[in-house]
Amino acid sequence: MSSKQTYRVCFCFRRRFRLAASEAPADVKDIFTRYSDNGVMDAEHLRRFLAEVQDQKAATVDQAQAIIDSLKHLNLFHRRGFNLEGFFKYLFADANPPLDAQLGVHHEMSAPLSHYFIYTGHNSYLTGNQLSSDCSDVPIINALHRGVRVIELDIWPNSTGDNVNVLHGRTLTTPVELIKCLKSIKENAFVASEYPVVITLEDHLTPVLQAKVAEMITQTFGDILFAPGSECLKEFPSPEFLKKRVIISTKPPKEYLKAKDVKVNESDLNKEKDDEAWGSEPKNYKSNDKAQIEAPEYRQLIAIHAGKGKGGMKDWLKVYPDKVRRLSLSEQELEKAITEYGKDIVRFTQRNLLRVYPKGIRFDSSNYNPLIAWSHGAQMVAFNMQGYGRSLWVMHGMFRANGGCGYVKKPDILLKPDAYGEVFDPNASLPVKTTLRVTVYMGEGWYYDFRHTHFDTYSPPDFYARVGIAGVPADTVMKKTKTLEDNWIPTWDEVFEFPLRVPELALLRIEVHEYDMSEKDDFAGQTCLPVAELCKGIRAVPLHNRKGVKYNNVKLLMRFEFV
Repeated sequence: MSSKQTYRVCFCFRRRFRLAASEAPADVKDIFTRYSDNGVMDAEHLRRFLAEVQDQKAATVDQAQAIIDSLKHLNLFHRRGFNLEGFFKYLFADANPPLDAQLGVHHEMSAPLSHYFIYTGHNSYLTGNQLSSDCSDVPIINALHRGVRVIELDIWPNSTGDNVNVLHGRTLTTPVELIKCLKSIKENAFVASEYPVVITLEDHLTPVLQAKVAEMITQTFGDILFAPGSECLKEFPSPEFLKKRVIISTKPPKEYLKAKDVKVNESDLNKEKDDEAWGSEPKNYKSNDKAQIEAPEYRQLIAIHAGKGKGGMKDWLKVYPDKVRRLSLSEQELEKAITEYGKDIVRFTQRNLLRVYPKGIRFDSSNYNPLIAWSHGAQMVAFNMQGYGRSLWVMHGMFRANGGCGYVKKPDILLKPDAYGEVFDPNASLPVKTTLRVTVYMGEGWYYDFRHTHFDTYSPPDFYARVGIAGVPADTVMKKTKTLEDNWIPTWDEVFEFPLRVPELALLRIEVHEYDMSEKDDFAGQTCLPVAELCKGIRAVPLHNRKGVKYNNVKLLMRFEFV
């Protein structure tokens, strides 16, 4: 980076700004002094730093030496260890992340599916809004590559009624063939994770087309399809048991009704022979008729049975000892239900699956607060993966946990009653379990990843950071640093403390914005990290764009401590 930068204000006038070099914060200088000798941090010094500051208790001298050797290109002055500049660059390097990638999948994976939060998509085939965007297999592929494990397909007859399309019904969305989506799922299901993929079907088909779908699914997935038969499971298998398997979930088929009364033709029923000269009158089948028209081969593919059944919320949330199932509620239904049935929902989700989906008026494919559903045990919190914004950033954060495999073990508070036999209530007054102290030292990388006039036409940017918690209501908060004017490398050096009552459900939200006096502040990066998996100590935190794609260079230097 050059030492000065010029901005053209008008034809005859230019402004020049001095560009500060990236310099280690005072805290980093103090730590280097403590863990070095005569300006050199050797492998033993670095091992002590890793153990005592970074909480990497098992670090060895050999591992510390390997870190020094891997970053020799950053260290120009000492062969046997880091100087201050080298140490500072190491702290800001990709080799010092806020989550430990080497942990991989480390949650227990042998519990029933109902014991996990599962990365879930809503209308997974849509490329944009809910009313007029194209339907495609591309967003399905993208979701699977990101680790999404539940794909939703709305299946409808095509225009000639002889094949099956995927589309958002009764809208202007353009369809995509079901078979194309199924093949793309098979080819991409286990690229990001080997744990099971669930396909939830919203079925608007005749029995004839249901049979056709059963044939498509069977031929496409073959042996990787988990299909235990037509009866409800007594308990869900585990993600470990279902590794590299595909599972179908939908309502068991009932009569296909085009309206309240439908005429049923000969291909749908085995009619008794009739001796009348003019043939029998066509029989009207009403919604309350006992006769069932269904494709048995389709029913047998359904491993996770869905449906609300009769009655109201109390009946929907019944827990049966001999069967498990999936219940779907809209975000509005859930918010209304938790006021009266909050504990019943938590109890229901200890054995059964709860899927929550966006309310119907979210035509722009926006999303909702997932913590309301997660804190009541809902496993499948269905999101529009193209609905970029803060809610989706929190979703991304949750599923960075457990190696990004798409399954995150629910905390014990949601799975078992407490010492007094009570189930968890996220809105109850709870004691503080721990306090997360976050130091926001500084940031860098915008100069390389953005045009120099991206944030401000006439001067360098004025950055500030927002840091906070997404969690149960009592833990949820956002705080803000001061704004630093005209600086591509802001050094805020500010400390924030977050008392946490339910750290198991807490996510650390981080955003950077550029202050704009006359217009809306500019977005400059974000990330969200599961608090339970934060690496302690001083860490380089990479930021992502609105869509969740990591920037090449933009990072914050931060410190995480539990006090």
